Amino acid sequence: MSRSLVAVILAASVFLFTSCGTSGATYTHTEADQMNASIDSLQTAADLRNPNLNSTLWQQTAVEYEGLTLGMYQLARLMLDRGLTDSTWTASLEQSRQGASVYRTLPPAVVLDVDETVLDNSAYQARLIRDNDTYNSSSWKAWCREEKADPVPGALAFTKAAAARGVQVIYLTNRDSDVEAATRENLRALGFPLDPDEDVILTQGEMPEWTSSNKTPRREAVAEAYRIVLLIGDNFGDFAGDVDVSLSERQEMAEQYQAYWGTRWITLPNPQYGSWEGATFGFDYSLPPLQKLRNKHDALRPKR
Repeated sequence: MSRSLVAVILAASVFLFTSCGTSGATYTHTEADQMNASIDSLQTAADLRNPNLNSTLWQQTAVEYEGLTLGMYQLARLMLDRGLTDSTWTASLEQSRQGASVYRTLPPAVVLDVDETVLDNSAYQARLIRDNDTYNSSSWKAWCREEKADPVPGALAFTKAAAARGVQVIYLTNRDSDVEAATRENLRALGFPLDPDEDVILTQGEMPEWTSSNKTPRREAVAEAYRIVLLIGDNFGDFAGDVDVSLSERQEMAEQYQAYWGTRWITLPNPQYGSWEGATFGFDYSLPPLQKLRNKHDALRPKR
C-alpha cells in the first residue's frame, strides 16, 4: 500500500470519528495530535514493509552473500580449467545441439550477465526502498548512467584470470542499448577486461534481431565465433531460452539440465528480482502491487 493511500484511508477514518454529527464526539488538541502521530506511525510502518528490504539488506551487509559469490567464482575458475582442456566442452545449449565438430576448433569464451553477476546494483534497490518507490525504466537508466555500480565479489578477479589465459570475456546483458556506453565505462573504471577490438557488451536492442529479453539470439551470435566454455548469470534466462513460463514448467526445464548447473553454468544469487519472481504472478507486470503480493503469498509451500 502506498504512503498516499495510507494517508487517505487514515485521514478519512479520523474525519469520521471526529466529525460525525451523530456521535457528538469532540477531541482536544492533544488527542488530535496523538491521532496524527498514529497516522504518521502507520505511514512509516507501511514504508518499512518494502518487499525488497530483507533481500537488499542481505546483499549489502551479509558476509554470507560475499562468501557465496566468491565461492561461485572460485568454482568458475575450476570449471574453466576443465573446459579448456576438453575441446568438446560447451556451456551453450545452442552449440550442444550442433555437435562438437562445429565448435571444437573455435577460440574459447566465457559469457557473463552484467547486473547482479558482475555489477552489484543493490544501491539502486536501496534507493527505491528509502524512497518508497518501485522499479521503473527511467530511474533504472538514470542509475546506469551514474556508472556507480560496484563489482560483485569475485567477478573482477575471475574475468581478469580468464582474459590472462586468452579466453574472450563477453558481457551479455538485458540493459538497453542506449546505456551501453555508460555500462562500458562503469566496467572499464572498475578494471574489468574489455577487448578494444571487438564489441564484447551485447545489449538488448543493439541489433534489430536482439529486441527481446530472450538472450538466445545473442548467445547464438557468440556461438558462431567462440566455443562458449562457461555461462555465468543470476537468472535462468542467462542460460536457456523461453524461460518465462509457469513455476512448474521452469522446474521441469531446470531438471533437464542438472549436469550443467555448477559445471558449465555458474549461478549467482539474486533474491531481489528475476524471472523467478515474474513466474509467481504469470509475468503480468501490469497487476497492482497488492495482487502481485497475494500471488507470491499463494506460491509459498508450507508443510503442515
